Amino acid sequence: MANKTVTLTDNTTGKSIELPVMQGSVGPEVIDIRSVYKELGMFTYDPGFASTAACSSDITYIDGDKGTLLYRGYPIEELAEHSSYLEASYLLWYGALPNAEQYAEFVDKVKRHTMIHEGLKDFYAGFHRDAHPMAIMVGIVGSLSAFYHDSLDVWDARHREISAYRVFAKLPTIAAWAYRYSQGQPFVYPRNDLEHSENFLHMMFAFPSEEYTVSPVAKRALDLILMLHADHEQNASTSTVRLAGSTLANPFAAISAGVAALWGPSHGGASEAVVNMLETIGTVDQIPKYIEKAQDKDDTFRLMGFGHRVYKNFDPRAKLIRTACYEVLEELKVEDPMFDLAMALEERALKDEYFIKRKLYPNVDFYSGVIFRALGIPKNMFTVVFTIGRSIGWLSQWNEMLQDDEFRIGRPRQRYTGPVSRPYVPIEKR
Repeated sequence: MANKTVTLTDNTTGKSIELPVMQGSVGPEVIDIRSVYKELGMFTYDPGFASTAACSSDITYIDGDKGTLLYRGYPIEELAEHSSYLEASYLLWYGALPNAEQYAEFVDKVKRHTMIHEGLKDFYAGFHRDAHPMAIMVGIVGSLSAFYHDSLDVWDARHREISAYRVFAKLPTIAAWAYRYSQGQPFVYPRNDLEHSENFLHMMFAFPSEEYTVSPVAKRALDLILMLHADHEQNASTSTVRLAGSTLANPFAAISAGVAALWGPSHGGASEAVVNMLETIGTVDQIPKYIEKAQDKDDTFRLMGFGHRVYKNFDPRAKLIRTACYEVLEELKVEDPMFDLAMALEERALKDEYFIKRKLYPNVDFYSGVIFRALGIPKNMFTVVFTIGRSIGWLSQWNEMLQDDEFRIGRPRQRYTGPVSRPYVPIEKR
């Protein structure tokens, strides 16, 4: 059978070219447009890259219409039920699930890289106490290359692996210390006897003066949140990591760029926006008013945490985290009117024909924001926790890119709409 092609014709000149059609293992076919500029002297135009595949990847697959999310071919539902964040992280980095010996070795390596250089403690002191934790994250992560510069050859597989362990293992410590610094509290060092999620919560909330035990339900809920956020195809922050990494920047610089991109309220800041929205609504009796405002196209109010750019059906991660959300609220028995408000809003939206027709279901950000609040994590730390979870996805995508036979520095083109040519006029004649 002949290879499939599509024909692109310039109606002005009548010139036509045949473009190869490429097929992945699953998902839409891809038209190879690399010859368009060479043959026709034209660029393609796709604002937001909504219809453009910028790379080939084996890591994550999303079917937005069916509500499917796969990590290396494994459905997220099965991983959430049977696996853990660290095991899913091993899967994303190495491409296969580990056996018992491999997993034990992986966990041990992660634990032994959680400490950060003592010199970094001085960096925190350079920030204002009220600095947003994500500002601290961008700065501290970017500075890691100044302390760990013995393994920065991006063409060396072993160097990439060492740097990946360092980023992945140290991020929870960096994040927890950002919070502690903002509170004027002493830094709590990581402990090798604690599990990954448990260790982060311990560094967040423990004090040297007394014993602190992390709630098992809190540990499970956070582990699930980290797993569900571990990777999500070529989203804005992942694409940023790939673009920065394509310059052969060191891994700490590339990941720092991803942290900065994740900070945006339209990306990693969405769960924080959910809590801000709930605070705006205020009470359960105000829900009808704000539902009406959300349905008014001329009103600027938007229901945050509903719908998703990719998922045109229910977000599969939301189904999983919804169960965890109810477990956390029930087991921790936290008294907070906002939880009643969130659950009432969820119930109303799931029954409202406006939202059902448009498939505006609660997404993962809606429930994660509620869980974070229940765990005592302040809303300016929500995106920081997202950063911890997404770090393994960024690292895996970066590592994959550097091994791609078609690797090139990223260089998008543009449709120029400015002045064609203007003569320079000396300042005294203007």
